[in-house]
Amino acid sequence: MLTPAQAVPLHQATELHCGIGGAESNVAMGLAAMGMDTHWIGRVGRDGFGTRILRELEDHGVGVSGVEVDDFLPTGLYVKVPAQDSDPHGGSSVLYYRQGSAASAMGPAMLGNPAVSSLLDNAALIHLSGITAALSPECLELVETVLTEPRDGGLISFDVNWRAALWAGRDRSVLQRLANLADIVLVGKDEAGNAFGTTDEAELRSMLPDPEVLVIKNEAISAIALTRGDSAGDGTREEVPALSVAVVEPVGAGDSFAAGYLSGMLFGLGQKASLRRGHVAAACTLTVHGDRGPLPDAAQLSSILNSADEDWTAIHVEDGQFHQHRSVTP
Repeated sequence: MLTPAQAVPLHQATELHCGIGGAESNVAMGLAAMGMDTHWIGRVGRDGFGTRILRELEDHGVGVSGVEVDDFLPTGLYVKVPAQDSDPHGGSSVLYYRQGSAASAMGPAMLGNPAVSSLLDNAALIHLSGITAALSPECLELVETVLTEPRDGGLISFDVNWRAALWAGRDRSVLQRLANLADIVLVGKDEAGNAFGTTDEAELRSMLPDPEVLVIKNEAISAIALTRGDSAGDGTREEVPALSVAVVEPVGAGDSFAAGYLSGMLFGLGQKASLRRGHVAAACTLTVHGDRGPLPDAAQLSSILNSADEDWTAIHVEDGQFHQHRSVTP
C-alpha cells in the first residue's frame, strides 16, 4: 500500500509512504494482537514488496507458512489517496493495481499445497472476503471451493468488503451466493445497498438465510447481529451502539471490527460481548492514519468491555485514548 505523505492530489504528492494493507491481512494482524494463533494464506511476488509483507506479518505474530512466493508475477499494489484539505468530508479513495499480480493467480490448486491444506484443516476459523473473490475468475473459484468443501468443525466467516472499482462490469450477485455459504457474514449497511440491493435488515436476513450470524455494521451508529432461527422459533437480534470517536481516518476500521468481533466468537462469547470487541478495535483504528490502531492494555480493555450499558455509551475515543464523558445534572 502506498499513501501520499500529504493530503494533496496524487499528482502533486512529492513523497509516498509504503505500508502493507489488505482486508484479510488486516484481520489476521488484528486477531494476532488479541492473542489468537493466526496465519495468513496468500501469494506475493519475489520482490521487495512481497518480502516486506511477509516480514511485517511475522512481526505482528502472523504465521506465513501458507504463503506462496511467485517467481514471475509481481506483488499487488494499491494506492490510498487521503481526503483532500479542500474537501475533508469527501473521504479517502483507493486505486488498485492488482491485475496480473501474484495474488490474482490464486486458485483451487493452492489447496493442494500441504502447508495450506494443513492450516485449513486445523483452523478454528477461516476468514474470507469479497475482495479476493473479485481479483480474478481463479480467485473466485478458490473462495467458492473453500466455502463448499466439507470440513470437520471450525467456522468460516465472510466479510463482503464491497469495493466498487473491483466489481465494475462484473456480476455482483455472486457475493450473495458466497455469503450464504459462510457461517458468519459481516457487511456494512452502506455496502449492502451496493452488493445486495437493499439495506433493510429483514430483507438481508431473508436473502442470506443459511449463515449462523449476519452482522450488519451501521457505520457510526451501531452494529447488529442477527442469528439464524431454528425449529423452536425465530433467531435473535442484538444491537450494540458504536462508541463516540474523534475520527482521523476511516480506512481499515471495518477490518479491525471484524477482528474484534471474530475474536469474541472464538473466545465463546455472546453476541453483545463480541460486538463490543468489534467496536473497540474499530475505534482504535479510526483514531490513527494507518490501517490498524493499537488496542488498550489488557486491564483497560477488560474494564471497557465489561462496563455497564450507561458507561459504555459515555465512552469517547480520541488519539487512541478512551475517556468517560458523563453529563452531570445538579
